[in-house]
Amino acid sequence: MEMLLIELNKESETPLYEQIYQQIRNDITEGKLVVGEKLPSKRKLGEFLDVSQTTIEIAYGQLAAEGFITSKPRRGYFVQEIGELAYVQPVEEVTFSAKEDRRELEIDFSPGKIDTESFPFKLWRKYAKDTIDESSQHLLLLGHPHGDQELRQEIAKYLYHSRGVDCSADQIIVGSGTEQLMPLLIRLLGPQATYAIEDPGYPLTHHVFFHNNRVAIPIAVDGEGMDVQALQQSKATVAYVTPSHQFPTGTVLSAARRTALLNWAASNVGNFIIEDDYDSEFRYSGRPIPSLQGMDKAGKVIYVSTFSKSLMPSLRIAYMVLPPVLLKNYEDAFIHYSSTVPRLDQHTLARFMADGHFARHLNRMRKVYKRKLQLLTDSLQQYAPIISFSGDEAGMHILINVHTDRDENSLAKAALERGIRVYGLNEYRKAVRSVQPSFLFGFGGLEDVRIPRAVEQLMEAWDIRKR
Repeated sequence: MEMLLIELNKESETPLYEQIYQQIRNDITEGKLVVGEKLPSKRKLGEFLDVSQTTIEIAYGQLAAEGFITSKPRRGYFVQEIGELAYVQPVEEVTFSAKEDRRELEIDFSPGKIDTESFPFKLWRKYAKDTIDESSQHLLLLGHPHGDQELRQEIAKYLYHSRGVDCSADQIIVGSGTEQLMPLLIRLLGPQATYAIEDPGYPLTHHVFFHNNRVAIPIAVDGEGMDVQALQQSKATVAYVTPSHQFPTGTVLSAARRTALLNWAASNVGNFIIEDDYDSEFRYSGRPIPSLQGMDKAGKVIYVSTFSKSLMPSLRIAYMVLPPVLLKNYEDAFIHYSSTVPRLDQHTLARFMADGHFARHLNRMRKVYKRKLQLLTDSLQQYAPIISFSGDEAGMHILINVHTDRDENSLAKAALERGIRVYGLNEYRKAVRSVQPSFLFGFGGLEDVRIPRAVEQLMEAWDIRKR
């Protein structure tokens, strides 16, 4: 047995055992050390390299764990057969990173952001602290697969009083986000289902249908919401809609179309409606728009919502209300599933709701967002008639129309060059793209004091003057 030729750089940030491990591994994969060859003992190699036996032991231990060498009691370490697999070592370390726009953003009109400064941190911390207690040891175990009863009961009460949703806690399925619940729902409805989606519409849902190999037919949205007549003429069996505040246009599904949509669903045993009520908590004028589920008499509406807008996106708690006709099928299909939301988070939220803090938080946030909306619309009105807007009765974004000869892409690019990100409506379309440039303006994440100046900077980028 000859001593191994190993070069150590004791000034390197790479640990010595790692250097030894890498060089022996390379010698084995390159055939410099043949199968069955005995390696030097830990003591002899340590003395030769002037390192401790512990360093050699760690290197040998890693090689043995990966199957490059084997230890034989009282005999030592031997090179192991590694088969025909080619182990390729990179010449240099390569760092992979996603492509991203490195321009520094000064203003982001994202429709997905919330007002984080108004979150009731002290209250939430108190309820989280009370939940994480030795008396809550049972919460360390798996709970009900549909979500814990305490949270589902609070959701059922909240939905009945705020949205007119008529359901029991047993009909509610809690999950970690709409994107986690939707694939379950798609599997429940079966491969024969064909989906109608709003156009323009919510892109994440479009991706869910696509990645689950489901046919999705875009149905145009106009000033009254989804074109139900076009839906009726399509081959769709399931309609995915955002009726109370259509995303992204902000349109409210008209009463006539609500009736027509419910009649369409009731006309066939395989027809269903998925009602995504993503931000209905925030309505600023008139009475709340009743949910389709509350109007449904045939058990054809699947109600879906989330706490992302009402509390925080990172909470990752969403829920769906299944009609009785689907509930038994769901229980049979997913009997072995566990809830994807941690029980400690579920109980923190349940107690927060039970003590009335969720309702008070919503009332407070309506005022916050209404004030921001007013600041935004007041600022935009100064640029009429070149600028017009709609969808300002509810939600946390509005739709801006720019009456100009420039196209949507050039306007978005001009804004980005000034550090302002806007979201063109054509990004949310599947079929016919609009010539009229339109943009979603989210205001939830903008500070009050910055909104007027943000609009002013954007109009400067677009070379639009005040009237």
